[in-house]
Amino acid sequence: MSSPTSPDAGEPRFPGLRLMMLATLLTLSVALWYLLSHLVRGDPDVDWYFATLPCDLHQAACSASLGDGRTLTLSVEAPRGIHALERLPLTVRVDGIEVRSASVDFVGRDMDMGLHRFPLSKQDNGRFEGVGQVPICTESVMPWQAQVVVETPEGRLGSRFDFTVERSLP
Repeated sequence: MSSPTSPDAGEPRFPGLRLMMLATLLTLSVALWYLLSHLVRGDPDVDWYFATLPCDLHQAACSASLGDGRTLTLSVEAPRGIHALERLPLTVRVDGIEVRSASVDFVGRDMDMGLHRFPLSKQDNGRFEGVGQVPICTESVMPWQAQVVVETPEGRLGSRFDFTVERSLP
């Protein structure tokens, strides 16, 4: 029987146990955050279509063929190019299919930058307009992706358009 004055009374048996418990909780928290961020984006039910190449959103609109003569086009009105923290007028046009709603997500290609979704307002003739903004990043050159998703009677359709943003020096 050990006495209350023994050196190991009240001490954990394994000295690194608390550190391991903290590391496990931190790992579980990061995994849960990652899972929730992907569930919020809601991408599993989108039928994705490849962008038609060449595609340079800094210079002109980019498009994707949705099959059967249907097209989806994204244009970003940025005469001086796409820069972080600048308001970017966005236009999505869909031809050949009825569209109920459209949105554009700006997603970091090599780094999770969070959710930056911009719902667009329905205009006429399959056109949707709105304003978006690319967030700032610590990288001098950041690769981004504009993910356009439209709601149709056939389900959700989308395309991804790659672009880069160079950080401006003050």
